[in-house]
Amino acid sequence: MKIGLSSTGSEITSQFAQHFGRCPVFIIIDSETKEVIKSYPNQAQNASGGAGIQASQSLIDEKVEAIIAPQMGPNAFNVFTSAKIAIFTGINGTIEENIQAFNEKKLTEMTAAGGAGPGQGKSMGQGRGMGQGRGMGQGRGRRG
Repeated sequence: MKIGLSSTGSEITSQFAQHFGRCPVFIIIDSETKEVIKSYPNQAQNASGGAGIQASQSLIDEKVEAIIAPQMGPNAFNVFTSAKIAIFTGINGTIEENIQAFNEKKLTEMTAAGGAGPGQGKSMGQGRGMGQGRGMGQGRGRRG
């Protein structure tokens, strides 16, 4: 299977990059042979906006069949799901370790933007109120 990964370099021994849309390099690996098919600089890395969409489209243009990423924003996620490309949450380590985990079915498929699934993705909020007991959030309020 042809898999695209966010990477810090162009070798299978390179570290997995922790930011999909702004990673330095994309690397495409054949999951069965573990051969590098292609690696190229992420042209969207320094984009002022829309980095995730641009990055996603570049991998779609390369005809990848799956993506391994640390997390993914909603725009990039929607681009891949519209193209029927599965997205898996990667692990800290090298590209090779991520491919091995993929082959052993140890990676979780993302079902929503952000991260892997229940309890594993990044949440959008932390439950912190916006105010100080003035009706703007949880706040602390005062005793009278």
